[in-house]
Amino acid sequence: MKQSKWNILSNVCIAEKVWKMVLRGDTTAMQPGQFVEIAVPGYYLRRPISVCDIQDDCLTIIYKTVGHGTDLMARMQPGETLDILSCLGHGYDLRKAGDEVLVVGGGVGVPPLIYLAKQLRAQGKHVHAVLGFNTEKEVFAEEMFASLGCKVEVCTMDGSYGRRGVVTDLIAKPAPFYYACGPLPMLRAIAETVGTNGQMSMEERMGCGVGICVGCSIETKKGVRRVCKEGPVFDAEELIW
Repeated sequence: MKQSKWNILSNVCIAEKVWKMVLRGDTTAMQPGQFVEIAVPGYYLRRPISVCDIQDDCLTIIYKTVGHGTDLMARMQPGETLDILSCLGHGYDLRKAGDEVLVVGGGVGVPPLIYLAKQLRAQGKHVHAVLGFNTEKEVFAEEMFASLGCKVEVCTMDGSYGRRGVVTDLIAKPAPFYYACGPLPMLRAIAETVGTNGQMSMEERMGCGVGICVGCSIETKKGVRRVCKEGPVFDAEELIW
């Protein structure tokens, strides 16, 4: 864990209620699947946001405005600074992947998979990205995966963009080793229909974000685990649905 000040370079809306912010700071040791905790002025608890991409000393995050804190973040301008705790959590294990890899994201679960896909492609892996959203207005990041050389497929629940349906409709069986991030119903559906040959990043409300308050604990086959500390990434086979 590292605490430091970060400079905002840009902050733009890229989809309905979805914003992309680029910051400059100390990016050393950040891994795919980890997250940062952002102090928002006027609010006691920090906001946990996943690492979307790292380029030299720049960190990209993609977040959704879901409350007063993230609404305030969306109004921040280049030149402002943020106090951030970085290098938090247990990220994805790239050593588990074979030559063919599947990454599956739903909604704001998509961002951490971008940096993951970037690292997998750098290792020469063939990456198939399956992205799910509710409607066309919420779709983002398709071009980011495509620019990395990934095969990209998008589905929406209402059929307004890509294929109508859910992410499991786009996953061939048997599937290669997968990495997934998204809402709990999506992750459960993947485990039930595709299997547990993968790793999942769990979404859970966090308090401290560093393992002290145990407010984000979940029950697993290995016992009670803190999503912020032992997670957010877990082997799918150890999760209890």
